[in-house]
Amino acid sequence: MYVGALELDLLLGAVGSIKEKRSVVRPVVAELKRKYAVSVAEAGHLDLHRRALIGVAAVAADPEHVTDVLDHCERLVAAHPEFQVLSARTRWLGPHDDGSLSY
Repeated sequence: MYVGALELDLLLGAVGSIKEKRSVVRPVVAELKRKYAVSVAEAGHLDLHRRALIGVAAVAADPEHVTDVLDHCERLVAAHPEFQVLSARTRWLGPHDDGSLSY
């Protein structure tokens, strides 16, 4: 099993309030979920109206598939003119990692 997590730090364009920010970010979060069957959430900069941090996670048996899905997600967000991607960071968890997730 391979788990990939993508963290997108975004600068938003002409957004004047937290309410406007939510109206711009929520549809993109929903689109990512619908199109790519990933787990996704606004995960940071919640109190800033011109910044957003979106977290995306994908799980698959094949690391190339996870890479493809996360790349598509990053391109989808970058294609939205209301966002400027300040940074994109990917983290991995695979079968050879010692970071055991057992409870």
